[in-house]
Amino acid sequence: MLILGHLNGLNLNNKLDIILEKLKAGDEKFYRGIFLEYYPPLTYYANKMINDLDVAKEIVQEVFVRIYEKRYALHIDTSFKSYLYKAVYNSCLNHINHINIRDHHHQIIRDDLTEFSSVVDDEMNRNELEHRIYSEIEKLPGQCRKIFKMNRFDGLSNHEIAEQLHLSKRTVETQISKAMKTLRKKLVNYL
Repeated sequence: MLILGHLNGLNLNNKLDIILEKLKAGDEKFYRGIFLEYYPPLTYYANKMINDLDVAKEIVQEVFVRIYEKRYALHIDTSFKSYLYKAVYNSCLNHINHINIRDHHHQIIRDDLTEFSSVVDDEMNRNELEHRIYSEIEKLPGQCRKIFKMNRFDGLSNHEIAEQLHLSKRTVETQISKAMKTLRKKLVNYL
């Protein structure tokens, strides 16, 4: 431990108090030292979970940014090292869940396209239908279109969209339902 080495003689609570005190004081040299000390092993750890080094690096950097941004309200019940590993672990799980949701929604769109294309006239190929679907999506009202795209293309959950747009979850659900209803109505002639 390079930066934290001089704290070795202290008990866990005293070490943690000193770390939090230095972070809250905005001690950039200390913060930079902690980053340099923990960044490589945390990146390795994150990469083992998600198997993508670039994304692992981003996740670890985001954890450190969040720590710095929330340093005044930071509350840690374990060792600082355990806290960092748990934060990276949770961020990796969130990333994996986000990817799974996005892939699931992309599969639903592909399935919808397959279903639509099976009943479309022989002259209209799949690309034309796909173009029409995306064209109709672009014609949706602004907020409705934005929410629908965030859900279906970006893979965000209704809760995540509500948080990002400062809306209620019910409003998000209503807008997605409205978009689906409009798209079905607009594409009825192609079914």
